[in-house]
Amino acid sequence: MLDKDGYRPNVGIVLLNTRHEVFWGKRVRQHSWQFPQGGIKHGESPEQAMFRELYEEVGLRPEHVRIVGRTREWLRYDVPEQWIRRDLRGNYRGQKQIWYLLRLTGRDSDVCLRRSTKPEFDAWRWNDYWIPLDSVIEFKRDVYQQALAELSRFVFRDRRPRARRIDSIHLAADVPASGGAPALAGARSAEG
Repeated sequence: MLDKDGYRPNVGIVLLNTRHEVFWGKRVRQHSWQFPQGGIKHGESPEQAMFRELYEEVGLRPEHVRIVGRTREWLRYDVPEQWIRRDLRGNYRGQKQIWYLLRLTGRDSDVCLRRSTKPEFDAWRWNDYWIPLDSVIEFKRDVYQQALAELSRFVFRDRRPRARRIDSIHLAADVPASGGAPALAGARSAEG
């Protein structure tokens, strides 16, 4: 199901633990990490798709999480031509996503990556909210930064910024008093 501009409706999930760390899943047989995400099926609302994807990819049910917030608008990314299936070339441009911020109310042991017959992830970990995005496939990095920046207002309100660890260096968080987002380390130019 594509919209008139060639984007497939999709949901992205940022799952937080009590330490404000985010869940990252490692793609099966790959060295890339990402947030859970997936397509919205015909007749499904974004929230219904989010709960379905959360169960299929992470094994969590609605009673294991609480919705904290979501992005106001669709966030889009284009998929490079070489990543597009031949039968979709010419029509398909990429994904448009509504991102949900969830708080884990269950336990880490509730996570099960094998709920689906075709698992998306073969490992998972908790990371600092503002982790560098180097391990995310390049064409998704901007939308990840946009989602994290927009959703950060739900995470860091009424909290003083804390030190964050990046490449073994402790830095003070660069979160402005207005609640805006710091520039993410690791979002490097093509030159390196």
